[in-house]
Amino acid sequence: MKLRRLRFRNFRCFKEEISIDFENITAIVGKNDAGKSTIMDALDIFLNNLDPDKDDASKNGDPKDLTIICEFTELPDEVILDDTNPTQLDTEFLLNADGRLEIHKFYSGELQKPKCKSIQAHAIHPTIDGAKDLLQLKNSDLKNRAQELGVDLTDVDQRVNAQIRARIRGHFDNLNLAPSMISLNEDNAKKIWTELCKYLPAFALFKSDRTSTDQDPEAQDPLRAAVKEAIKAKEAELEAITEYVRSEVQKIANLTLEKLCEMDPNLATQLNPTFIPPRWDSLFKASITSDDDIPINKRGSGVKRLILLNFFRAKAEQLAKEMGHATVIYAIEEPETCQHPNNQRMLLRALSDMSSESQVIISTHTPMLARALPDSSLRYIHISDDKGRKIMTGGPETNKIFVQSLGVLPDNTVKLFIGVEGLSDITFLQTMSKALRNDGCDIPNLEKMELDGELIFFPFGGSNLALWSSRLEGLNRPEFHLYDRDVAPPELAKYQKQVDDVNARENCRARSTLKKEIENYLHKDAIVAAYKECGINLDIEVNFDSFDNVPQKVAQIVHEVSDSSKAWNELTDKEKEEKESKAKRLLCSRAPRYMNRGLLYEIDPEGDLLQWFKDIKDLTS
Repeated sequence: MKLRRLRFRNFRCFKEEISIDFENITAIVGKNDAGKSTIMDALDIFLNNLDPDKDDASKNGDPKDLTIICEFTELPDEVILDDTNPTQLDTEFLLNADGRLEIHKFYSGELQKPKCKSIQAHAIHPTIDGAKDLLQLKNSDLKNRAQELGVDLTDVDQRVNAQIRARIRGHFDNLNLAPSMISLNEDNAKKIWTELCKYLPAFALFKSDRTSTDQDPEAQDPLRAAVKEAIKAKEAELEAITEYVRSEVQKIANLTLEKLCEMDPNLATQLNPTFIPPRWDSLFKASITSDDDIPINKRGSGVKRLILLNFFRAKAEQLAKEMGHATVIYAIEEPETCQHPNNQRMLLRALSDMSSESQVIISTHTPMLARALPDSSLRYIHISDDKGRKIMTGGPETNKIFVQSLGVLPDNTVKLFIGVEGLSDITFLQTMSKALRNDGCDIPNLEKMELDGELIFFPFGGSNLALWSSRLEGLNRPEFHLYDRDVAPPELAKYQKQVDDVNARENCRARSTLKKEIENYLHKDAIVAAYKECGINLDIEVNFDSFDNVPQKVAQIVHEVSDSSKAWNELTDKEKEEKESKAKRLLCSRAPRYMNRGLLYEIDPEGDLLQWFKDIKDLTS
């Protein structure tokens, strides 16, 4: 599942209900004390089944109505709810009007120790008597209900609640479906909620004010886990050692008893040593040292925080694996804390890469992080004169407020803004430049230039913050724009007007790809090698055509070799889109590593791709 929306009310500084949507990567931007941490903590309370603090209820609101609501998309095709047999969320009428799983948690904020007092799903649900309460009924009650209604269960497995519910619902001509609140903490529904929790994303929160030593819990837990795992692998041998020691101790006790009896038989008739088996995992103390055996708590604060952030990631992945969660949400408060601008750029790139597999949420008041993300990922907490708050999504008007609030200014070292259509294109260009440079091509090292602050990438996605700054604030910095052609000649490129507009500006250059899109510049050998790295063997005999939809075709090939449950044509459009998106991310991040001059010439004899790098070099010279 993926978190799509959070709503809450009467929680800390948010009295009125507020709503925030989430993308693969979402940046919550705002001044200090605007409520960024409140949003993170609301998610932590909801997803980790925590209780609010006694001071969490809004002081000016209704503490009895402290409510946190989460909506989820990308739902599993099948779920196990109250028995071992699969069912579907839609056939159980657990989805709202938008096809999302919407869960409301209500808390007793008026108490000294607030608790979750009610969990409910808001869904389009049957309202007719006899069918509206089926999720609350246990197996015996469902059978009784069927008997009362005269429902025939002869061909139904009566051990399976989902089948009985389906048969009862089918008994009615009209279920009178309507928006309803379905209790998930009463009777049999408690079990349903317990099972649903296994499908929710794991939530891992890295706080901005956390400690930074090698005894930090996040640093210790993965090490402890590694110790436990190693011990488990040698469990039989360690048990043999334990038994050997036990027997040797007993031998000494027996010999001691014999000697006692020689002196005086009345001193003792038996000596039984009390033997406490060792806790092997507690015997091994692990700490972290880095270069030159320096403990991390003796390193600089920025380095400590980077190391602990990655231990945090390791622990989160471990937690998700242990709990059976399919996805993880990484929530990181102010990742820029204690970091040099170069590290900030590097960190944001790492977080962007993480977002291709998991959701990432960051909070920041640093312009550098905000402007490096597309508008669709930005959320700004705006505080009005009357102290009311609203959350705004990035866009031209919102970006103006960002600028006024955060004081967005250019870095003095920036030589070039590079605009592309998406985050995956940034990864493609950086990885491709590195691979071609390793093969002797005289082209810029885009990754190093970005880390050194000489260039800033910005995905278009509307009017991005960096784009807004560079265009409208007259920063007098060169720009290079790269657009997908999308359509084959003789039609004009899809964004030809934008290309012409940019090229008309001084020190700015724009191009449309000569092929459909950036993935069409990948040689088949590089694609095959990238997937082989992931343990998937693809049989691609010829290169794709210049205007093939490469991510779609690769996704289909991958599906056919790795998933035999459904044919490609049997998948829903949504399932196909998800697989294409995953293929696109992998193609852009891994396949360019395997490119070289020879493969590039085969796939791009016109030299189009190398011309992009030449333009970048010219603009930064």
